[in-house]
Amino acid sequence: MTENTRTPRSGGRTTERQVGRGIRPSVTDPRRTAREFPTQGSAALRPKERATAAPAAGGPRLKVAPPLPVRGPRVPFVALILVLVVGGVLGILVVNTKIAENAFRIERLQQAGAELDVQEQGLRQEIADAEAPGSLTAAARKLGLVGGGNPAYLRVQDGKIIGIPRPGDGAPAVTSDQPAGR
Repeated sequence: MTENTRTPRSGGRTTERQVGRGIRPSVTDPRRTAREFPTQGSAALRPKERATAAPAAGGPRLKVAPPLPVRGPRVPFVALILVLVVGGVLGILVVNTKIAENAFRIERLQQAGAELDVQEQGLRQEIADAEAPGSLTAAARKLGLVGGGNPAYLRVQDGKIIGIPRPGDGAPAVTSDQPAGR
């Protein structure tokens, strides 16, 4: 180990070296001179603690007082927490009640929709039955219509009649609403 020497804080430059370079040392103010710190080689050591001046024997010794304990009012805080908890529980209860109510409403609407689907299918079946050729023939006979045989056509371009137009032949149906002599 190397021995402890005191080196100026100026990075190793002493006033002799500074004077040689043309720098004048300032010796008028003792506070402005470079402070010396203990070193060991190139590493700086911890400075020695200075002895603090003892306070005057007659003067009061000052020390920091501990802070006052901070105590806020507990009743408003507890009341706030209680209101929040009760409000939260009531809010959850209201939400659950609305969810259950909506579930019943959804179930009723689904049942009504299923009933309407069955009714729609029944009506579609009635329409399909009424549109069937046998049903149309029976409905026409009931109204007193008779078969027309071969039809005659009218050509629109020149107004020529193709075929011979004849009235329908046959007697009206027995279930007809019209009288038979027409």
